[in-house]
Amino acid sequence: MLVSIVIPCYYSEKTIHKVVDMVTEEFSSHEGYDCEFVLVNDGSTDGTFEEIRRLSMEKDNVKGINLMRNFGQHNAIMAALQYTEGDYVLGMDDDMQTHPSQIFKLIKKIEEGYDLVYGIYPKVKNSAIKNLTSKINRKTSRIMLSRPKDIESSNFWIINRTVRDEAVKFDTFNPYVDAIFYRITNNIGMVPVEHFKREYGHSGYTFRKLLKLWLAYWNFSVIPLRISFFFGLFSFAAGILFTVYIIINKILSPDLPVGWSSTMCIIALLFGVVLMVLGIVGEYLGKIILILNNTPQFVVRETVGISQEKR
Repeated sequence: MLVSIVIPCYYSEKTIHKVVDMVTEEFSSHEGYDCEFVLVNDGSTDGTFEEIRRLSMEKDNVKGINLMRNFGQHNAIMAALQYTEGDYVLGMDDDMQTHPSQIFKLIKKIEEGYDLVYGIYPKVKNSAIKNLTSKINRKTSRIMLSRPKDIESSNFWIINRTVRDEAVKFDTFNPYVDAIFYRITNNIGMVPVEHFKREYGHSGYTFRKLLKLWLAYWNFSVIPLRISFFFGLFSFAAGILFTVYIIINKILSPDLPVGWSSTMCIIALLFGVVLMVLGIVGEYLGKIILILNNTPQFVVRETVGISQEKR
């Protein structure tokens, strides 16, 4: 049984060698299982890819991919999936938070017959801000991506070969891996795993990157357009009711002056709704333009440990 370990790497020269060694050690203690590594350097400018190159020379089961620039974690995962050959594909991080000691919990769970299994964390060791954004992510993904209510997702997952083969067909420039998985299957399992502290550095997700990742949901959902429609409908109905109120009020009290302040409040409300709706529509139009311009999902600069015919 071959398991492909997919790891997007971002400024991880201090950790990636240890991650590979610990995963290798974990697999050596389980007879009948073997692993390969697909390590993607997502635009790191430190020695991350040199470390990957060194690993590919030391170990014949390490494949390295160097992207031309920083495309983002999910784009890097999509790049890695192109080079996987395993019966299962397991995604994990490069910072030891998704710990090698927990891998076989996911493998044993997917062997029960699931297409996709998430490792979920009963207790997480993140900052308060990261926990808050994760909670918002869970709520919005359930609404926008039709995630099953009883399923929690994480960055520690395993899929079977069928899901992998379907996932690589998605070539959108701004992918969200979980949304792709949800479109392919609803045979999803979960297993509790321990969450470890980051050994070096800090999260590479800035607020801007988190916002960009959240906007990737929009590639897989029309919910924002539907929300904008109902906002417009509500605004239209409120405008009619307010107009009727003013007419009746004027008839009952002819000498009552019409207030400038109330008029400006209504105008501000209505124009705010209009601009919000236009912003949502503009976001979709912008994505369409980027797709029509063939914006790449990722661009590979070089690879190591990968045979010529597989490039």
